[in-house]
Amino acid sequence: MNISVSGSPHGTRRVRHQARDAVAVMAFSAGASLVLTAALIVLMALGRQG
Repeated sequence: MNISVSGSPHGTRRVRHQARDAVAVMAFSAGASLVLTAALIVLMALGRQG
């Protein structure tokens, strides 16, 4: 985390940037969970057939 006291707008991260990063992490996590869940369901379905 970069905290600057100088008051320069380029040196500090704004809350909206941190919120955007948090939303990106949540979206990636949700997508990864969905892909993993789908893969497990497919593997379970294939296991029942064989």
